[in-house]
Amino acid sequence: MTTDDPAQVSSPAGSATVELVALPAATLRSLAAGDLAAANLTAPAPLTPLFVGARARYVWGLRSRQVEADPAAVPWITGAVVDTATGAVVGYAGFHGPPDAQGMVEVGYTIDPDHRRRGHARAALRALLDRARREPSVRVVRATISPDNAASRSLVLQHGFVEVGEQWDDEDGLEIVFEVPA
Repeated sequence: MTTDDPAQVSSPAGSATVELVALPAATLRSLAAGDLAAANLTAPAPLTPLFVGARARYVWGLRSRQVEADPAAVPWITGAVVDTATGAVVGYAGFHGPPDAQGMVEVGYTIDPDHRRRGHARAALRALLDRARREPSVRVVRATISPDNAASRSLVLQHGFVEVGEQWDDEDGLEIVFEVPA
């Protein structure tokens, strides 16, 4: 694994070091269908039940359609977060897609409740920020966070994000919008 490979990025942070691993289109389709066994036949690492929960299935449905329309989006979208010390898949993280016309990418991350409070979200966010900063076409990184998600709010603020507004998301409801220059 090299840090120049856009499908896999490592970032040390506190007690956790993670690798963000891209998921093949077949894996995304299986996850969207809620079929963890089929997903694990094509996944590069053993995925957990977190990947087929209701919220996750929605995400995989979006991402599988996205990759179907644009296979080049795979390195930019949500993949598995693997703890490099243990090899365990501890969550999923990535961008919502390639940079838009204004050079904006939006990050998203979910860590399995069994693995929280160990630095995995911090390591995943740092890996995403590192990737964005290496890409000349990326000018700004966005994070949208529910007003009641204090942990994520604190995390992005610690990484230089500033609140720039709010938006309504049909799936998630009210979200506070944070951005940081790449």
